[in-house]
Amino acid sequence: MSEPSERLVLASKSAARRSMLADAGVVFSVQVAEVDEDAVKAVHDPADAAGLAVELARVKALAVSRHDGDAWVLGADQTLGFDGGLVSKAASLDDAHARLAAMRGKVHQLHSGAALARNGQIVWSGVDTATMRVRDFSDAFLDAYLAAEGEQLLHCVGAYRLEGMGSQLFEAVEGDFFTVLGLPLWPVLAELRRAGVLKS
Repeated sequence: MSEPSERLVLASKSAARRSMLADAGVVFSVQVAEVDEDAVKAVHDPADAAGLAVELARVKALAVSRHDGDAWVLGADQTLGFDGGLVSKAASLDDAHARLAAMRGKVHQLHSGAALARNGQIVWSGVDTATMRVRDFSDAFLDAYLAAEGEQLLHCVGAYRLEGMGSQLFEAVEGDFFTVLGLPLWPVLAELRRAGVLKS
């Protein structure tokens, strides 16, 4: 059987997404999409966090695909829905502290969207959701957590990394682990097989 000849570009700067694809044996290059996420969010219903995750993924995939028409381009994004609204990345550790304190003892949803583009056109998009049940942790734990994880939390939409000490923030997670990390991996792999990027 010959090797797949189709080329894949990941339009994301996320280390977690790069790691997930590489660990799954996917060969790809990275081209970070230059898009104005705030402009996309400004015209989107903040109550539709799942829809926004897909829209941002589509915009990123298209931005790169327009400049590299021969490649399959995978865009991805993750949003967090909490209390009927949309939560963005924390701007500072003080913001992260306030956000995590507000989510303590409550439930929120992580939505991971993905889109595949070719020749400047979206050929597939989808979203998967995980429900995160935050435990009623102490102030002392929260302080210790922020001190241990530091500034890297500002790159994560929920101010936590489940693959690190952030796992201690939760009492339960309902949904796919890869979705929590930022990519609906199973549907993406299925589409990459259909596109000929991966062997079927």
